[in-house]
Amino acid sequence: MVTFFVALALLFTGYHTYGRLAESLFGPDDRLTPAVSKADGVDFVEMPTWKVFLIQLLNIAGTGPIFGALMGAVFGPVVFLWIVFGSILGGAVHDYMTGMISCRMGGASVSEIVGKYLGNTMKQVMRVFSVVLLVLVGTVFVTSPAA
Repeated sequence: MVTFFVALALLFTGYHTYGRLAESLFGPDDRLTPAVSKADGVDFVEMPTWKVFLIQLLNIAGTGPIFGALMGAVFGPVVFLWIVFGSILGGAVHDYMTGMISCRMGGASVSEIVGKYLGNTMKQVMRVFSVVLLVLVGTVFVTSPAA
C-alpha cells in the first residue's frame, strides 16, 4: 500500500514538474487546433476538454490495469514504481510531444510527418512498423494472461 501512495505522489509531482518542463521546452501558443481550423465532422471534430483528457488517460493508462496487474503478481509491488517512471518519463512526454507536433503539422499522423521529412519510402516503413507494434501489443494481451 505504501508503494501505491508513493506512486500516486510521484505521478502528481511528475505532472507538475516534468510536465511544466516539457511544456516550456515545446512552447505552446494560441494557434487553433486542426479540430477547429479543419473541422469537417468526420476526421476533425472539436470535443469538450473533459473528453480529450479522458481519451488521453485511456491511451496512456490502457495497458496499466491489464498488464500492470499481471506484472505486479509476478514482480511484486515495486512494479508500481516502474509503471510510474515509465508513464512520466516516457509515455506522457512522448504523447504530449507527438500530439503537439501533429497539431503544428495540421493534424498529420506520425507516418505522414515522417514521410514529409524522410521521404515516401520511410513513410511506408513507419506504417508497417506501426502495424507490427499493434500486432505485438495484441499478442502480449493474448499471451500474458495465459503464461
